[in-house]
Amino acid sequence: MVAQHGLLLVAQKGDRSLAIVDPDAGKVLADVPENGTTGHEVIASPDGKLAYVPIYGNSGVGAPGTDGSNMVVIDVAAHTVVGNLDFGHGVRPHMPIFGPKDGLLYVTTELDRSITLIDPKTLRIVGSIPTGQPESHMLALSHDGLRGYTANVGPGTVSVLDILNRKVLAIIPVSRNTQRIAISMDDRWVFTADQTQPRLAVIDTATNQVKQWIPMEGKGYGGAVTADGRWLLMPEPDLNKVAVIDLKAMQVARSIEVGKDPQEIVIRPDDKAAYVSCTHSDQVAEIDIASWKVTKLIATGKGTDGLAWAEGK
Repeated sequence: MVAQHGLLLVAQKGDRSLAIVDPDAGKVLADVPENGTTGHEVIASPDGKLAYVPIYGNSGVGAPGTDGSNMVVIDVAAHTVVGNLDFGHGVRPHMPIFGPKDGLLYVTTELDRSITLIDPKTLRIVGSIPTGQPESHMLALSHDGLRGYTANVGPGTVSVLDILNRKVLAIIPVSRNTQRIAISMDDRWVFTADQTQPRLAVIDTATNQVKQWIPMEGKGYGGAVTADGRWLLMPEPDLNKVAVIDLKAMQVARSIEVGKDPQEIVIRPDDKAAYVSCTHSDQVAEIDIASWKVTKLIATGKGTDGLAWAEGK
């Protein structure tokens, strides 16, 4: 059974495993081998009982290497793999996210230039949505479940997806290279980080155009919005910092020093803390959102990357 307070799930690329972490105690409870090379991202089922880990491969976006073709399912309490979905061919599956309304699991399938829709109960593929672009690496879904947004790394674009009709609505040019994607709590804005210069694109979802740019100290990466909708936390990997962006002012309000090479952020559902994966220091930094201080450094495995919260029930 998942602990009442919830658990942190950590994809450990270097160890080819998933860490199950007690964030309050600040320690790893279990390292679960994925039986594959290797998972970059993870998502928990809404009840916190299962973790879904797409096996991407042993390379980065657009780089030569293996092409992952499966996704494993891990029982969080039992610390073991309990299921596997075979995509049938190499697709480099990457970002998993649950639909907010339909209960389906959406997974980016990069080499097919698509999002694959999965019934998590049966582990069957039930549909797909084309993205119209290569290297659709990350995905954000609107809170009403009607729109999807993919960050297409090499093309430097964002695809806007009609979820119900399973088609591309628009392709938004952003930069020569862009990474990661997040959406505001009111679904008005989508954010993606320019990888050619230190700035963040703010996309107006009403017009599907870049509305403005937010200058940053360093290039951003995998950000997350606080539950109250006020702040966007954005890692700056080259600086070993996290930028805190005021979404009312649309500007950086402060920065926080964390471990080496911060990659991704997940925010506790109670909005009290944020967790940052620090790949090159093999740890997760805990940030107290009230004080904006690092309150804990949790030692994890090699190549700490994707994060997810498994809510306690």
